[in-house]
Amino acid sequence: MIVGLGVKVTYPVTMMRRLLFILVILVMSGAATLLSARADQNDPRLDTLFGNLQTTGSTSEAAGYVEQIWQIWIEHKDPGVNDRMALGIDAMSRNDLGTALGVFNSIVESNPAFAEGWNKRATVYYLMGQVPESLEDVEVTLNLEPRHFGALSGRGLLYSATGDYPDALRAFEEAVAVNPFLASIQQRIDMLKSMIGESEI
Repeated sequence: MIVGLGVKVTYPVTMMRRLLFILVILVMSGAATLLSARADQNDPRLDTLFGNLQTTGSTSEAAGYVEQIWQIWIEHKDPGVNDRMALGIDAMSRNDLGTALGVFNSIVESNPAFAEGWNKRATVYYLMGQVPESLEDVEVTLNLEPRHFGALSGRGLLYSATGDYPDALRAFEEAVAVNPFLASIQQRIDMLKSMIGESEI
């Protein structure tokens, strides 16, 4: 159950929480595989990785590119920010959302140009049922990193939660255009197309 904009919306929160926590685990699993003082959404290696993601036909290769992209996004040149990011992710994984929110608040306040700080706070807001706040942070994330397929997918989930299915469909399609290997998002696209088509009959 999510309450946002004064409207009570019934939605399968458990499923979405599971998806988001899997995403957190994916990021954590690659935490020691790729370190760089330049890493964040402006890292020049991202262009090559996104290009590879568009051209590969291998699911296993794609998974490797995605893991590297997440690792670059999550790393900051300031070791202190990286330490706080790790603390916030750990708190989220334990469902200690109050602690996680405080940590990510401090990151976005001190480093407003760091896209992943906003994306992580958007995730926490979503898990807390604060849909408008989550959407605001998703928009900031996408302004800083328009290719952020995690934020695009999150935007789709949030629009779905409010019943805005056409905008949810557009967000999911944008996510898949950036990362064609989002199988669960493609399933949501198919479902929404069917729902929207039936509503127009």
